[in-house]
Amino acid sequence: MTNEAPPEKAEDPAEPPVRKRAVQLIGSPLPRVRQVILGVIPILILCLLYAYYSHQRHVENPMDRLMPGLDQLTEGLKEITTPNKRTDEVWLWVDTKASLLRLFKGMGAGLGIAISLGLLMGIFSHVRAIFAPLMTALAKVPPLALLPIIFIFLGVDESSKIVLIALGIAPTLTNDIALAGRGVPQSAVVKAYTLGASTTEVAFKVIFPQILPRILDSIRLTIGPAWIFLIASEAISADSGLGYRIYVVQRQLAMNVILPYVLWIALLGVVMDYIIAGISRWGFPWAHDRGGH
Repeated sequence: MTNEAPPEKAEDPAEPPVRKRAVQLIGSPLPRVRQVILGVIPILILCLLYAYYSHQRHVENPMDRLMPGLDQLTEGLKEITTPNKRTDEVWLWVDTKASLLRLFKGMGAGLGIAISLGLLMGIFSHVRAIFAPLMTALAKVPPLALLPIIFIFLGVDESSKIVLIALGIAPTLTNDIALAGRGVPQSAVVKAYTLGASTTEVAFKVIFPQILPRILDSIRLTIGPAWIFLIASEAISADSGLGYRIYVVQRQLAMNVILPYVLWIALLGVVMDYIIAGISRWGFPWAHDRGGH
């Protein structure tokens, strides 16, 4: 008995060829043009919806101020970008300068605390055992709940706003950096010690460079909360700043000023985010091999 291979099935000439479906891997980067188009679509939809409902409100009430039309927004932009008749100051630039100065000081102080303490917690078990419970508890406290306490102890001057931002971002950022430090492969640490590296060299030449991309990503995530703390503190006690101006003009229902200010804050936040992301891509391309932002 011979083992014969079964006859191959003859292809039906009438049967259409089966086309293989192209599969895009999860997490694979999109072409740049497609990214831009997809990113613009939601913004365009929001603008169209706003334009539609604003038009509807002005049809019913031409003097409506809650959803200003293009003419009202243009008037508001002119008001905030030209010198004020009484003070001869350009509101937008004066407020932007004051807010950014407070924001950078507060974020700088918070980052200094978080990087120093987070790195120590990620490297040394004793430091982690001492500070981890405290940082975890502080991270769960809403920073705005601390605002009255900060005002009582520090007053209502600039230092209180800076401290609020620093305390608002430091605990969560510290925990994230500590987790990143603990996530560095132990084999890399052992190899460094085997080659004669000291603990300081292991910390700053082995662990710190590996977690820097994670730190930059964490900083990007703190931009939004830092703005919230800044706007809240300026609304309560300030004589300049983006948050101060928004809360002053809201008494007159000046939405044609409030909306440009809100959009300006959003633009500043996006620019800050893109700058940090660009630094991360430029300095650590290996951390963005899968098309990270």
